[in-house]
Amino acid sequence: MDSFDITGPQRLKGSIVPQGAKNEALQIISAVLLTSEPVTVSNIPLIRDVTKLIELLENLGVKTERPEKGTVVFQADHIRLDFLKSPEFAKQASSLRGSIMITGPLLARFGMAAMPKPGGDKIGRRRLDTHFIGFQNLGAHFDFDSEENFYRVTAKKLKGAYMLLDEASVTGTANIIMAASLAEGTTTIFNAACEPYIQQLCKMLNNMGAKISGIGSNLLTIVGVTSLKGCTHRLLPDMIEVGSFIGLAAMTQSEITIKDCCIPQLGIIPDVFKRLGIKMEFRDDDIFIPEQEGYEIDTYIDGSILTIADAIWPGFTPDLLSVVLVTATQAKGTVLIHQKMFEGRLFFVDKLIDMGAQIILCDPHRATIIGLNRHHPLRGISMTSPDIRAGVALLIAALSAKGKSTIHNIEQIDRGYERIDERLNAIGAQIIRK
Repeated sequence: MDSFDITGPQRLKGSIVPQGAKNEALQIISAVLLTSEPVTVSNIPLIRDVTKLIELLENLGVKTERPEKGTVVFQADHIRLDFLKSPEFAKQASSLRGSIMITGPLLARFGMAAMPKPGGDKIGRRRLDTHFIGFQNLGAHFDFDSEENFYRVTAKKLKGAYMLLDEASVTGTANIIMAASLAEGTTTIFNAACEPYIQQLCKMLNNMGAKISGIGSNLLTIVGVTSLKGCTHRLLPDMIEVGSFIGLAAMTQSEITIKDCCIPQLGIIPDVFKRLGIKMEFRDDDIFIPEQEGYEIDTYIDGSILTIADAIWPGFTPDLLSVVLVTATQAKGTVLIHQKMFEGRLFFVDKLIDMGAQIILCDPHRATIIGLNRHHPLRGISMTSPDIRAGVALLIAALSAKGKSTIHNIEQIDRGYERIDERLNAIGAQIIRK
Protein backbone atom coordinates (compact mmCIF):
# COMPACT_ATOMS: atom_id res chain seq x y z
CA MET A 1 0.00 0.00 0.00
CA ASP A 2 1.65 3.23 -1.22
CA SER A 3 1.81 6.40 0.87
CA PHE A 4 2.47 10.11 0.52
CA ASP A 5 4.81 11.97 2.86
CA ILE A 6 3.86 15.66 2.77
CA THR A 7 5.85 18.49 4.30
CA GLY A 8 3.89 21.66 5.01
CA PRO A 9 3.01 24.39 5.03
CA GLN A 10 3.99 25.13 1.43
CA ARG A 11 2.98 28.08 -0.68
CA LEU A 12 2.64 27.04 -4.30
CA LYS A 13 3.03 29.20 -7.38
CA GLY A 14 2.53 28.52 -11.04
CA SER A 15 0.12 27.07 -13.56
CA ILE A 16 -1.60 23.71 -13.56
CA VAL A 17 -3.76 22.05 -16.21
CA PRO A 18 -6.73 19.94 -15.09
CA GLN A 19 -6.90 16.40 -16.43
CA GLY A 20 -9.71 15.12 -18.60
CA ALA A 21 -12.96 14.50 -16.76
CA LYS A 22 -12.94 11.11 -15.01
CA ASN A 23 -16.72 10.74 -14.79
CA GLU A 24 -17.18 11.66 -18.44
CA ALA A 25 -14.42 9.26 -19.48
CA LEU A 26 -16.17 6.25 -17.91
CA GLN A 27 -19.34 6.95 -19.92
CA ILE A 28 -17.66 7.84 -23.20
CA ILE A 29 -15.31 4.85 -23.17
CA SER A 30 -18.24 2.51 -22.47
CA ALA A 31 -20.16 4.03 -25.39
CA VAL A 32 -17.58 2.74 -27.91
CA LEU A 33 -19.31 -0.65 -27.52
CA LEU A 34 -22.31 0.72 -29.43
CA THR A 35 -20.58 0.60 -32.82
CA SER A 36 -18.22 -1.62 -34.78
CA GLU A 37 -16.50 1.42 -36.29
CA PRO A 38 -13.43 3.19 -34.82
CA VAL A 39 -14.05 5.79 -32.10
CA THR A 40 -11.24 8.19 -31.16
CA VAL A 41 -11.31 9.69 -27.66
CA SER A 42 -8.78 12.33 -26.55
CA ASN A 43 -7.88 14.06 -23.28
CA ILE A 44 -8.28 10.74 -21.43
CA PRO A 45 -6.91 10.94 -17.87
CA LEU A 46 -4.35 8.26 -17.04
CA ILE A 47 -5.89 7.28 -13.72
CA ARG A 48 -6.63 3.87 -12.24
CA ASP A 49 -10.37 3.75 -12.75
CA VAL A 50 -10.08 4.72 -16.42
CA THR A 51 -7.16 2.44 -17.27
CA LYS A 52 -8.94 -0.48 -15.56
CA LEU A 53 -12.06 0.14 -17.65
CA ILE A 54 -9.98 0.21 -20.85
CA GLU A 55 -8.33 -3.08 -19.83
CA LEU A 56 -11.78 -4.57 -19.25
CA LEU A 57 -12.90 -3.54 -22.76
CA GLU A 58 -9.70 -4.95 -24.27
CA ASN A 59 -10.43 -8.29 -22.60
CA LEU A 60 -13.92 -8.12 -24.11
CA GLY A 61 -12.28 -7.92 -27.52
CA VAL A 62 -12.15 -4.16 -28.14
CA LYS A 63 -9.08 -3.20 -30.18
CA THR A 64 -7.16 -0.15 -28.97
CA GLU A 65 -4.47 2.06 -30.44
CA ARG A 66 -2.70 4.91 -28.67
CA PRO A 67 -1.44 7.41 -31.26
CA GLU A 68 -0.41 9.88 -28.55
CA LYS A 69 -0.62 10.38 -24.80
CA GLY A 70 -4.19 10.73 -23.62
CA THR A 71 -5.70 9.60 -26.95
CA VAL A 72 -7.08 6.12 -27.62
CA VAL A 73 -8.70 4.76 -30.77
CA PHE A 74 -11.25 2.05 -29.89
CA GLN A 75 -12.83 -0.45 -32.26
CA ALA A 76 -15.43 -2.89 -30.94
CA ASP A 77 -15.92 -4.99 -34.09
CA HIS A 78 -15.30 -8.42 -32.52
CA ILE A 79 -16.73 -8.63 -28.99
CA ARG A 80 -16.18 -11.78 -26.92
CA LEU A 81 -19.49 -12.17 -25.14
CA ASP A 82 -18.26 -15.42 -23.60
CA PHE A 83 -15.83 -13.34 -21.52
CA LEU A 84 -18.84 -12.11 -19.51
CA LYS A 85 -19.15 -15.64 -18.06
CA SER A 86 -15.51 -15.92 -17.00
CA PRO A 87 -13.99 -15.60 -13.51
CA GLU A 88 -11.60 -12.98 -14.93
CA PHE A 89 -14.51 -10.74 -15.92
CA ALA A 90 -16.13 -11.13 -12.51
CA LYS A 91 -12.88 -10.15 -10.81
CA GLN A 92 -12.16 -7.16 -13.06
CA ALA A 93 -15.69 -5.76 -13.19
CA SER A 94 -16.32 -6.11 -9.46
CA SER A 95 -13.25 -4.00 -8.66
CA LEU A 96 -14.49 -0.99 -10.62
CA ARG A 97 -17.63 1.08 -10.04
CA GLY A 98 -17.53 2.38 -13.62
CA SER A 99 -17.91 -1.11 -15.04
CA ILE A 100 -21.68 -0.77 -14.67
CA MET A 101 -21.57 1.60 -17.66
CA ILE A 102 -20.96 -1.19 -20.17
CA THR A 103 -24.32 -2.87 -19.48
CA GLY A 104 -26.42 -0.40 -21.49
CA PRO A 105 -24.28 -0.58 -24.66
CA LEU A 106 -23.97 -4.38 -24.50
CA LEU A 107 -27.71 -4.80 -24.00
CA ALA A 108 -28.52 -2.42 -26.87
CA ARG A 109 -26.16 -3.94 -29.40
CA PHE A 110 -26.00 -7.61 -28.42
CA GLY A 111 -29.23 -8.18 -26.52
CA MET A 112 -27.56 -9.22 -23.27
CA ALA A 113 -25.29 -8.01 -20.51
CA ALA A 114 -24.02 -9.41 -17.23
CA MET A 115 -22.36 -7.59 -14.37
CA PRO A 116 -21.10 -8.51 -10.89
CA LYS A 117 -21.87 -6.12 -8.08
CA PRO A 118 -19.41 -3.31 -8.90
CA GLY A 119 -16.83 -1.86 -6.54
CA GLY A 120 -15.88 1.78 -5.94
CA ASP A 121 -15.76 4.15 -2.99
CA LYS A 122 -17.15 2.99 0.34
CA ILE A 123 -19.12 6.18 0.97
CA GLY A 124 -22.57 4.76 1.63
CA ARG A 125 -25.37 3.07 -0.29
CA ARG A 126 -25.04 3.31 -4.08
CA ARG A 127 -28.01 1.45 -5.47
CA LEU A 128 -28.32 0.42 -9.12
CA ASP A 129 -32.11 0.19 -9.30
CA THR A 130 -32.43 3.17 -11.65
CA HIS A 131 -30.25 1.46 -14.27
CA PHE A 132 -32.14 -1.83 -14.33
CA ILE A 133 -35.64 -0.36 -13.98
CA GLY A 134 -34.77 1.75 -17.02
CA PHE A 135 -33.72 -1.32 -18.97
CA GLN A 136 -36.93 -3.08 -17.92
CA ASN A 137 -38.94 -0.10 -19.17
CA LEU A 138 -37.26 -0.66 -22.54
CA GLY A 139 -38.42 -4.26 -22.53
CA ALA A 140 -35.43 -6.09 -21.05
CA HIS A 141 -35.70 -9.04 -18.70
CA PHE A 142 -33.76 -8.53 -15.46
CA ASP A 143 -32.38 -11.15 -13.11
CA PHE A 144 -30.27 -10.81 -9.97
CA ASP A 145 -28.41 -13.81 -8.55
CA SER A 146 -28.09 -12.97 -4.86
CA GLU A 147 -25.72 -15.86 -4.20
CA GLU A 148 -23.22 -14.85 -6.90
CA ASN A 149 -24.04 -11.11 -6.63
CA PHE A 150 -24.52 -11.02 -10.40
CA TYR A 151 -26.91 -8.86 -12.42
CA ARG A 152 -28.12 -10.04 -15.84
CA VAL A 153 -30.29 -8.35 -18.46
CA THR A 154 -31.49 -9.75 -21.77
CA ALA A 155 -33.74 -8.54 -24.58
CA LYS A 156 -34.55 -9.76 -28.08
CA LYS A 157 -35.28 -6.18 -29.09
CA LEU A 158 -35.45 -3.06 -26.93
CA LYS A 159 -38.43 -0.80 -27.54
CA GLY A 160 -38.74 2.87 -26.73
CA ALA A 161 -40.83 3.91 -23.75
CA TYR A 162 -41.75 6.85 -21.53
CA MET A 163 -40.12 6.70 -18.12
CA LEU A 164 -39.89 8.89 -15.04
CA LEU A 165 -36.64 8.15 -13.22
CA ASP A 166 -36.98 7.71 -9.46
CA GLU A 167 -33.67 9.56 -9.05
CA ALA A 168 -31.68 11.79 -11.38
CA SER A 169 -28.79 9.33 -11.40
CA VAL A 170 -25.94 10.40 -13.70
CA THR A 171 -24.72 6.88 -14.43
CA GLY A 172 -28.29 5.54 -14.56
CA THR A 173 -29.29 8.23 -17.06
CA ALA A 174 -26.20 7.54 -19.18
CA ASN A 175 -26.82 3.80 -19.24
CA ILE A 176 -30.47 4.24 -20.26
CA ILE A 177 -29.54 6.78 -22.97
CA MET A 178 -27.02 4.37 -24.48
CA ALA A 179 -29.51 1.50 -24.43
CA ALA A 180 -32.32 3.64 -25.88
CA SER A 181 -30.15 4.96 -28.73
CA LEU A 182 -30.49 1.59 -30.50
CA ALA A 183 -34.01 0.76 -29.31
CA GLU A 184 -36.99 0.59 -31.66
CA GLY A 185 -39.15 3.70 -31.42
CA THR A 186 -39.00 6.75 -29.18
CA THR A 187 -37.83 6.90 -25.57
CA THR A 188 -38.66 9.81 -23.29
CA ILE A 189 -36.70 10.18 -20.04
CA PHE A 190 -38.11 12.58 -17.46
CA ASN A 191 -36.09 13.56 -14.38
CA ALA A 192 -32.95 12.74 -16.34
CA ALA A 193 -29.60 13.90 -15.00
CA CYS A 194 -28.28 16.82 -17.05
CA GLU A 195 -24.66 17.19 -15.88
CA PRO A 196 -22.09 18.30 -18.48
CA TYR A 197 -20.96 14.64 -18.61
CA ILE A 198 -24.43 13.61 -19.78
CA GLN A 199 -24.52 16.48 -22.27
CA GLN A 200 -21.15 15.37 -23.65
CA LEU A 201 -22.34 11.78 -24.00
CA CYS A 202 -25.47 12.90 -25.86
CA LYS A 203 -23.44 15.10 -28.22
CA MET A 204 -21.05 12.23 -28.92
CA LEU A 205 -23.91 9.81 -29.62
CA ASN A 206 -25.53 12.34 -31.96
CA ASN A 207 -22.21 12.59 -33.80
CA MET A 208 -22.38 8.81 -34.13
CA GLY A 209 -25.83 9.06 -35.70
CA ALA A 210 -28.15 8.94 -32.69
CA LYS A 211 -31.21 11.20 -32.47
CA ILE A 212 -31.28 12.76 -29.01
CA SER A 213 -33.03 16.05 -28.20
CA GLY A 214 -33.49 18.02 -24.98
CA ILE A 215 -29.75 17.95 -24.25
CA GLY A 216 -28.96 20.00 -21.14
CA SER A 217 -32.45 19.60 -19.69
CA ASN A 218 -34.03 16.94 -17.48
CA LEU A 219 -36.38 15.84 -20.28
CA LEU A 220 -34.62 13.82 -22.97
CA THR A 221 -36.17 12.38 -26.12
CA ILE A 222 -34.31 9.61 -27.94
CA VAL A 223 -35.49 8.30 -31.30
CA GLY A 224 -33.85 4.92 -31.75
CA VAL A 225 -31.72 4.16 -34.81
CA THR A 226 -30.66 0.82 -36.27
CA SER A 227 -26.90 1.41 -35.99
CA LEU A 228 -24.28 3.94 -34.96
CA LYS A 229 -21.04 4.94 -36.67
CA GLY A 230 -17.62 5.96 -35.39
CA CYS A 231 -16.63 9.46 -34.33
CA THR A 232 -13.98 11.61 -32.66
CA HIS A 233 -14.60 13.01 -29.18
CA ARG A 234 -12.59 15.12 -26.71
CA LEU A 235 -13.28 14.99 -22.98
CA LEU A 236 -13.94 18.13 -20.96
CA PRO A 237 -11.46 19.17 -18.27
CA ASP A 238 -12.34 17.62 -14.91
CA MET A 239 -14.51 20.07 -12.95
CA ILE A 240 -13.67 18.23 -9.72
CA GLU A 241 -9.97 18.87 -10.26
CA VAL A 242 -10.68 22.52 -11.01
CA GLY A 243 -12.59 22.87 -7.74
CA SER A 244 -9.90 20.96 -5.85
CA PHE A 245 -7.22 23.33 -7.11
CA ILE A 246 -9.30 26.38 -6.10
CA GLY A 247 -9.57 25.04 -2.55
CA LEU A 248 -5.89 24.07 -2.51
CA ALA A 249 -4.81 27.57 -3.52
CA ALA A 250 -6.85 29.20 -0.74
CA MET A 251 -5.76 26.76 1.98
CA THR A 252 -2.05 27.05 1.14
CA GLN A 253 -2.12 30.83 0.46
CA SER A 254 -0.86 30.12 -3.03
CA GLU A 255 -0.96 31.96 -6.34
CA ILE A 256 -2.16 29.46 -8.93
CA THR A 257 -3.47 29.72 -12.47
CA ILE A 258 -5.75 26.85 -13.47
CA LYS A 259 -5.51 26.56 -17.25
CA ASP A 260 -8.14 25.63 -19.85
CA CYS A 261 -11.05 25.17 -17.44
CA CYS A 262 -14.05 25.32 -19.84
CA ILE A 263 -15.51 27.85 -17.40
CA PRO A 264 -19.06 27.83 -18.86
CA GLN A 265 -19.29 24.10 -17.99
CA LEU A 266 -18.40 24.62 -14.30
CA GLY A 267 -21.88 25.75 -13.29
CA ILE A 268 -22.01 27.22 -9.78
CA ILE A 269 -18.71 25.68 -8.64
CA PRO A 270 -16.76 28.99 -8.75
CA ASP A 271 -19.65 30.80 -7.01
CA VAL A 272 -19.66 28.34 -4.10
CA PHE A 273 -15.94 28.88 -3.50
CA LYS A 274 -16.48 32.64 -3.76
CA ARG A 275 -19.00 32.33 -0.91
CA LEU A 276 -16.16 30.93 1.19
CA GLY A 277 -14.39 34.24 0.55
CA ILE A 278 -11.96 32.97 -2.09
CA LYS A 279 -10.97 35.54 -4.69
CA MET A 280 -10.51 34.51 -8.29
CA GLU A 281 -10.27 36.05 -11.73
CA PHE A 282 -11.46 34.61 -15.04
CA ARG A 283 -8.82 35.22 -17.68
CA ASP A 284 -10.27 33.93 -20.95
CA ASP A 285 -10.69 30.23 -20.11
CA ASP A 286 -8.22 30.25 -17.19
CA ILE A 287 -8.95 30.83 -13.50
CA PHE A 288 -6.38 32.88 -11.59
CA ILE A 289 -6.34 32.45 -7.79
CA PRO A 290 -4.27 35.21 -6.13
CA GLU A 291 -2.31 34.66 -2.93
CA GLN A 292 -4.67 35.43 -0.04
CA GLU A 293 -3.70 35.92 3.58
CA GLY A 294 -7.25 35.12 4.65
CA TYR A 295 -10.78 34.54 3.40
CA GLU A 296 -14.13 35.00 5.12
CA ILE A 297 -17.21 32.81 4.78
CA ASP A 298 -20.33 34.60 3.59
CA THR A 299 -23.59 34.55 5.53
CA TYR A 300 -27.20 34.73 4.43
CA ILE A 301 -28.83 38.16 4.13
CA ASP A 302 -30.23 37.95 7.66
CA GLY A 303 -26.80 37.06 9.07
CA SER A 304 -27.54 33.38 9.64
CA ILE A 305 -24.92 30.67 9.04
CA LEU A 306 -24.28 29.67 5.43
CA THR A 307 -25.25 26.13 4.38
CA ILE A 308 -23.51 24.46 1.44
CA ALA A 309 -25.33 21.36 0.25
CA ASP A 310 -25.02 19.04 -2.72
CA ALA A 311 -27.82 18.86 -5.28
CA ILE A 312 -28.56 17.44 -8.69
CA TRP A 313 -27.14 19.53 -11.55
CA PRO A 314 -27.16 22.49 -11.93
CA GLY A 315 -26.80 22.35 -8.15
CA PHE A 316 -23.46 21.84 -6.43
CA THR A 317 -21.74 18.54 -7.14
CA PRO A 318 -21.36 16.19 -4.14
CA ASP A 319 -17.85 15.29 -5.31
CA LEU A 320 -16.56 18.70 -4.15
CA LEU A 321 -18.15 18.87 -0.70
CA SER A 322 -15.08 17.24 0.90
CA VAL A 323 -12.85 19.95 -0.62
CA VAL A 324 -15.22 22.74 0.46
CA LEU A 325 -15.27 21.29 3.97
CA VAL A 326 -11.50 21.20 4.37
CA THR A 327 -11.11 24.66 2.80
CA ALA A 328 -13.53 26.11 5.35
CA THR A 329 -11.38 24.93 8.29
CA GLN A 330 -8.96 27.85 7.82
CA ALA A 331 -11.54 30.46 6.80
CA LYS A 332 -13.01 33.13 9.04
CA GLY A 333 -16.57 32.22 9.95
CA THR A 334 -18.80 29.18 10.18
CA VAL A 335 -20.49 26.99 7.58
CA LEU A 336 -22.80 23.98 7.68
CA ILE A 337 -21.93 21.28 5.13
CA HIS A 338 -24.91 19.11 4.19
CA GLN A 339 -24.02 15.95 2.25
CA LYS A 340 -27.41 14.63 1.19
CA MET A 341 -26.45 11.83 -1.15
CA PHE A 342 -24.02 9.54 0.72
CA GLU A 343 -24.19 8.77 4.43
CA GLY A 344 -20.52 7.76 4.72
CA ARG A 345 -18.78 10.61 2.95
CA LEU A 346 -18.23 12.89 5.93
CA PHE A 347 -16.62 10.32 8.22
CA PHE A 348 -13.11 11.45 7.19
CA VAL A 349 -13.52 14.57 9.35
CA ASP A 350 -12.08 12.71 12.35
CA LYS A 351 -8.67 13.04 10.66
CA LEU A 352 -9.16 16.79 10.27
CA ILE A 353 -10.17 17.06 13.93
CA ASP A 354 -6.95 15.24 14.86
CA MET A 355 -5.10 17.86 12.81
CA GLY A 356 -6.68 20.62 14.93
CA ALA A 357 -9.73 21.58 12.88
CA GLN A 358 -12.88 22.65 14.72
CA ILE A 359 -15.63 20.49 13.27
CA ILE A 360 -18.88 19.20 14.76
CA LEU A 361 -20.17 16.10 12.99
CA CYS A 362 -23.88 16.61 13.56
CA ASP A 363 -24.95 13.31 11.95
CA PRO A 364 -23.84 11.17 8.99
CA HIS A 365 -25.01 13.86 6.55
CA ARG A 366 -24.11 17.17 8.23
CA ALA A 367 -21.02 18.80 9.66
CA THR A 368 -20.51 22.30 11.09
CA ILE A 369 -17.09 23.81 10.40
CA ILE A 370 -15.86 26.64 12.63
CA GLY A 371 -13.12 28.40 10.70
CA LEU A 372 -9.83 28.96 12.52
CA ASN A 373 -8.99 32.08 10.46
CA ARG A 374 -5.37 30.79 10.37
CA HIS A 375 -4.91 31.60 14.06
CA HIS A 376 -4.23 27.92 14.72
CA PRO A 377 -2.61 26.10 11.76
CA LEU A 378 -3.43 22.48 11.21
CA ARG A 379 -0.72 20.04 12.37
CA GLY A 380 0.69 17.14 10.41
CA ILE A 381 -0.46 13.62 11.34
CA SER A 382 -0.54 10.12 9.88
CA MET A 383 -3.85 9.18 8.25
CA THR A 384 -5.46 6.88 5.68
CA SER A 385 -7.43 7.91 2.61
CA PRO A 386 -10.92 6.36 2.72
CA ASP A 387 -12.06 7.37 -0.78
CA ILE A 388 -11.05 9.49 -3.78
CA ARG A 389 -12.53 12.83 -2.76
CA ALA A 390 -11.74 12.58 0.94
CA GLY A 391 -8.22 11.56 -0.06
CA VAL A 392 -7.56 14.74 -2.01
CA ALA A 393 -9.19 16.81 0.77
CA LEU A 394 -6.74 15.27 3.25
CA LEU A 395 -3.90 16.00 0.82
CA ILE A 396 -4.96 19.67 0.71
CA ALA A 397 -5.09 19.75 4.52
CA ALA A 398 -1.62 18.19 4.74
CA LEU A 399 -0.11 20.72 2.31
CA SER A 400 -1.39 23.55 4.54
CA ALA A 401 -0.50 21.88 7.86
CA LYS A 402 2.57 22.54 9.98
CA GLY A 403 5.04 19.66 9.92
CA LYS A 404 5.03 16.27 8.23
CA SER A 405 1.91 14.33 7.31
CA THR A 406 1.62 10.82 5.93
CA ILE A 407 -1.36 9.64 3.90
CA HIS A 408 -1.71 5.89 3.44
CA ASN A 409 -3.86 4.06 0.87
CA ILE A 410 -3.15 6.68 -1.80
CA GLU A 411 -4.37 4.19 -4.40
CA GLN A 412 -7.73 5.81 -3.67
CA ILE A 413 -6.37 9.22 -4.72
CA ASP A 414 -4.71 7.71 -7.81
CA ARG A 415 -8.12 6.39 -8.89
CA GLY A 416 -9.26 9.94 -9.58
CA TYR A 417 -6.21 12.23 -9.87
CA GLU A 418 -3.49 11.72 -12.46
CA ARG A 419 0.07 11.98 -11.09
CA ILE A 420 -1.18 14.49 -8.52
CA ASP A 421 2.09 14.42 -6.58
CA GLU A 422 4.24 15.19 -9.63
CA ARG A 423 1.96 17.95 -10.86
CA LEU A 424 1.81 19.68 -7.46
CA ASN A 425 5.53 19.24 -6.82
CA ALA A 426 6.13 21.08 -10.11
CA ILE A 427 4.60 24.24 -8.60
CA GLY A 428 6.26 24.02 -5.17
CA ALA A 429 4.69 21.22 -3.14
CA GLN A 430 6.81 18.75 -1.17
CA ILE A 431 5.17 15.35 -1.65
CA ILE A 432 7.15 12.11 -1.61
CA ARG A 433 5.54 8.91 -2.86
CA LYS A 434 6.64 5.81 -0.95
